Amino acid sequence: MKNKAGLIVLAVSAALAAGFSGSAMATNGYQLIGIGQYAVGMGGAVVAAPDDPLSAAISNPAGLANIRPQAAYSAEIFNPIRKTNFGFGEFGSHSNVYGVPAIGWVAPAFGDGIVFGGGVYGSSGLGTNYLQSTPYGTIQAYSNIMFMQMAPSLAMKVNHHLSLGVSLNISAEQASFQQTFGGAGLNLASPSWAYGVGATIGALYKVNNMVTLGFTYKTPIAFTPLTWQETGQEVPTGPGTFLAGNAGQYSGHLNYPQQIALGLAIRPIPQWLISVEGQWINWHATMNNFTIYGPWNGPNSIALPMHWKNEWVANIGTQYDVNHWLQVRMGYAYGTNPISSSNIGNNLIFPAIVENAITFGSTQKLGMGWKLTEAYMHEFSNTVTGTSPFAQVFPPNSLQPASATLSENSYGIQVGYDF
Repeated sequence: MKNKAGLIVLAVSAALAAGFSGSAMATNGYQLIGIGQYAVGMGGAVVAAPDDPLSAAISNPAGLANIRPQAAYSAEIFNPIRKTNFGFGEFGSHSNVYGVPAIGWVAPAFGDGIVFGGGVYGSSGLGTNYLQSTPYGTIQAYSNIMFMQMAPSLAMKVNHHLSLGVSLNISAEQASFQQTFGGAGLNLASPSWAYGVGATIGALYKVNNMVTLGFTYKTPIAFTPLTWQETGQEVPTGPGTFLAGNAGQYSGHLNYPQQIALGLAIRPIPQWLISVEGQWINWHATMNNFTIYGPWNGPNSIALPMHWKNEWVANIGTQYDVNHWLQVRMGYAYGTNPISSSNIGNNLIFPAIVENAITFGSTQKLGMGWKLTEAYMHEFSNTVTGTSPFAQVFPPNSLQPASATLSENSYGIQVGYDF
């Protein structure tokens, strides 16, 4: 019975460890639809239509060259609702509310149409907190991941048609997680920080007063290793076998993927904006396996399978100027699910599976340069079902299928000031 219990612990450990390296704080994997409430209200479709320093710095820095000097502060409440089933019945996460701050600015610099701007923001991050009692012990599955970026940016209006921009993405991430069954398993619970750097290059081309094209390329962000000082570990290496680790330092890299976005903005009439966007995110390069190095008994590392696919995202947003002080907007975003049903058992702690979102927003120009922007996002519930991680331990007919369910809401407000 002791060996069977050990196998149970290890099966759960593998499933949970495979899912820790990311957060469910977004519709696109663990990436937010947009930074700032204008971008959220537009469904993230702002590569060809950035309108404030937050949407420009993260989505297309070239847009800073076309924005008047201003500053903006955004505060958002993010509310993901998560449920999972390891095979012993469905249960929910115990933490469902998170805060997302952001601040951005843009101002003239160096003359000749060059501006300096950027932002400091939480780009993604949260985790899960699962606790379930079973006849074989208690499953405890906890993760807490935060991603933060500072993006100093330069942009230049080359001529009446073309604007170019570049951002330096200075990033920090924190990760800690625990996944145990009956008190044993894989435990990297002490918070660890890592730091990385990448870049975003962007271009805007104004064809005429009605049509604008946008392009953005974001390089991968390579991070320093996350490190944890921990006691012993256990992970499965195959049916009936496991690998133990001794007390000491464990480490692993969690990098951020490269991505490309193309956008088209159209103004059928001056007060009406329609923006569409297509995006590709290279999750497979960073989320295929998570390799943990440490004092294992035997090899010096073990790769935990995650097997994310690359993601395609489509966004559309529209804005209408009701009068000189009120703008209203709405948007829709669709992102392909990077986690297949065959791999959901490896990603139960991180159900980044949502696909369809709708958004609504508005801006009120209050006078004397002040403006207030609000947005709401709803990500429709999605469920993915697959094989229980305990299928190698128990007879299949004694287990329920593994499943993950996720829906999301966010509520945000932003204060801006035009200088």
